[in-house]
Amino acid sequence: MMLCAVFMGAALPDWSQASEKTVEPAEFSAMISNVTFESPLDFCGEKVPIEDPDVYERLEKQFLFFVWRRHQVILWIKRSGRYMPYIEKRLKENNMPQDLKYVPIVESALLPHIGSPKNAVGFWQFIKPTGIRFGLTVDADIDERRNIYKSTDAAVAYFRKLYGDFSSWTLAAAAYNMGETGLRTNIDFQKTDDFYHLYLPLETQDYILSIVAAKIILSDPDKYGFHFSKEDLYAPAEFDLVQVQCPDNASLQTVAEAAGTYFKTIKDLNPEFRGRYLPGGNYSIAIPKGAAESFQVKYETLIRRDQEVRQAEPEAKKEPVAQKRFYVVKRGDSLTAIAQRFNVSLSELMAWNRLKHQNHIEPGKRLIVGD
Repeated sequence: MMLCAVFMGAALPDWSQASEKTVEPAEFSAMISNVTFESPLDFCGEKVPIEDPDVYERLEKQFLFFVWRRHQVILWIKRSGRYMPYIEKRLKENNMPQDLKYVPIVESALLPHIGSPKNAVGFWQFIKPTGIRFGLTVDADIDERRNIYKSTDAAVAYFRKLYGDFSSWTLAAAAYNMGETGLRTNIDFQKTDDFYHLYLPLETQDYILSIVAAKIILSDPDKYGFHFSKEDLYAPAEFDLVQVQCPDNASLQTVAEAAGTYFKTIKDLNPEFRGRYLPGGNYSIAIPKGAAESFQVKYETLIRRDQEVRQAEPEAKKEPVAQKRFYVVKRGDSLTAIAQRFNVSLSELMAWNRLKHQNHIEPGKRLIVGD
């Protein structure tokens, strides 16, 4: 069965609707003599009290940090052309504030593979347990936190849940950053649910205002010297989405051949695929637009070819493959215990799996334990 899906950049963010003609850069002083934010200012329709000196100072700090990292803002704007149409579409379909579209800009700069010291990954920076909780597959072979469509759907569901818990989009964003339990504990202890009067971790206090600062800049980029035409923005990916029944250890190179493209193209269109192979199962795989019509026949032909090649291999070549064994790491496992369990040396286990340190394993990782 084959499905075709093409996501086009028909509806770009309001702040990227520039003229299609080349825009000559306006003069922009190398120094800003003063910053003044116009009131009223809001986040998701909720007032940002910039009359509070502490709030104003924190907002000013985030604003200046962003506006002077001009290369980063330029890339935000350019990447918005590729990813914002889908984010805005899903927010609109769920009757959620469009200001939430600035969250993945602050979280990841709209980069699929970016990670954090806390092991958050992807556009919306989900940690593994939260990603799985909201329907994402996160294991040794697939990490859907890197997929803009699936991770955005999960983020929309998570924010909707947080808003239901806290009845405030500002508090929902704070909980997204610091965790629901931590925020609830602080609200109960401090006896206030006004974000701007809560004493929270400094990261969370700055987090909301960094989103507001991004909104200020990206809502009117020309004002701050960022001039772009629509052609300057990165275009959304155009692709066909095909349903593929893969045998065990299916090669993505075979998928690329069947689609008439390169391995790199398949990896770029499917950033959630972590390696070169997939375990047996049914997958939705993005391939270049126009390749779906003949894909299935080609893929089945190539799979039969690969199977015939394997069957025709001399016994001496086939034997090591047959003896190779795998083990999926479970919570509480250590490399030493796994090596002892399969009667191999620790050095062999680390060499087979290209591990440099003993603590570089996590639950769900698939290890070679016999060769």
